[in-house]
Amino acid sequence: MLEEFIYEAGDLFPTGSDAELRVQRSRNRAVNIVQGNLVGNGRSDASGTCARVRRGGVCGFSSIADVSKEAARAVLASAVDNADFMDSRLSRGKGAYPVVKGAVLNESWEVSDPEQKYYVDFLRALDSYIIGKYPDLASRGLFARSECIEKVIATSFGTKAHTTFQRSYIYVQMSAMTPAGITVDNLAILGGWNEFDRNFVKPEDFYEKIDNLYKEVRLKSEGVYAEAGTKTCILGGDLSGMLAHEAVGHTVEADLVIGGSVAAGKIGQRVASDLVSMVDYANVTPFGMSPLPLYVDDEGVRCTDAELIRDGILVGYMHNRDSAERFGVTPCGNARAFAYSDEPLIRMRNTAVLPGKSKLEDMIASVDDGYYLCSTNNGQADTTGEFMFGITMGYEIKHGKIGKAILDTTISGVAFDMLKTVDMVSDTVTWSSSGYCGKKQQMPVSLGGPALRCKVNIGGR
Repeated sequence: MLEEFIYEAGDLFPTGSDAELRVQRSRNRAVNIVQGNLVGNGRSDASGTCARVRRGGVCGFSSIADVSKEAARAVLASAVDNADFMDSRLSRGKGAYPVVKGAVLNESWEVSDPEQKYYVDFLRALDSYIIGKYPDLASRGLFARSECIEKVIATSFGTKAHTTFQRSYIYVQMSAMTPAGITVDNLAILGGWNEFDRNFVKPEDFYEKIDNLYKEVRLKSEGVYAEAGTKTCILGGDLSGMLAHEAVGHTVEADLVIGGSVAAGKIGQRVASDLVSMVDYANVTPFGMSPLPLYVDDEGVRCTDAELIRDGILVGYMHNRDSAERFGVTPCGNARAFAYSDEPLIRMRNTAVLPGKSKLEDMIASVDDGYYLCSTNNGQADTTGEFMFGITMGYEIKHGKIGKAILDTTISGVAFDMLKTVDMVSDTVTWSSSGYCGKKQQMPVSLGGPALRCKVNIGGR
């Protein structure tokens, strides 16, 4: 575990300035097996110290690849110099940030770090099961990844926080051939919060999910192309979560709002159907613990939930201390940095559409001619709220019943327009926590939501 020596660095903080000091250790492990062959086997570790100081309305940042008291002293001094230099050029003349209560907490623990052999052996066991039971697959691949980020944070306003963030996954990919000779594939993601050897103890625990993946790939190999146009669709939880993050979440990050996103000036206005509510959760949700719990951000602010949409009305943005000061609100702990050498930015955490009251089976039964879209492998959106998501698994709905699987397609639209068409919301939330957000620096995030019935543009062949 990291030492907490920076808690004693208060005498190093410059008088009359806001200052943050962070020590961080990041660890990544990865193994990749394709067609039974070990093609990737990597371990990486990085650690360092960084500081940020605000003087006169501007911030100076500095980092060094060293963890020691001397490193803390050096980065603080350098951050002060950088802030003074910027202030001499910009002369904003602002004072300190509004007072924020410091967060004193310890969410750290000793973590296990299994040898690479553990990863390799577990993947080989799953691969043996797949090829033994499903020799007709065109290809198969398994990718294991674990990530652990430990941080100690001290601030001039009293934060003393020691946190550990860890998650681990196995990605299982299968592909098959259609009768026309087209290759189709699909992906299952296993795992979540915790270390690899705690999430993955017995290979047989995951056989059922592997069997389900094979069934989906086989159904897809016999699938049809979707009919292009504006259709009544049911977006599964993975899709509504992607929508919450990509198409809405980024537009309500306060730095992008200041830059002119579509959400600027819309607080108090309707942006969705009154069945739609959305929150960026910190750690605990009304429907269980968040997939990636966060307790203090990298500015030293205690993490609390950021309510974004309530009953279709836009009610808030996500903030760091700077934007919270500008908008006159209290920051909720959305300032996050990925590496020790990264400065904190406004980022999402666990962003989700809230569940409704409808049953999924009733939603499907209500559609005469449309699609049930289950999963996506990518999504993109811009600050106008326009989005396009790839659909990797979906089904026709004919006369209220699930029909044939569909081949890969896309959906697109403008988020706030599409959300106004939502007329049914399921009562169960599905979370996805294995991805990264790529806003200037990668960041682990989770996203979730219930199934939504709405009108959306779907691509065809």
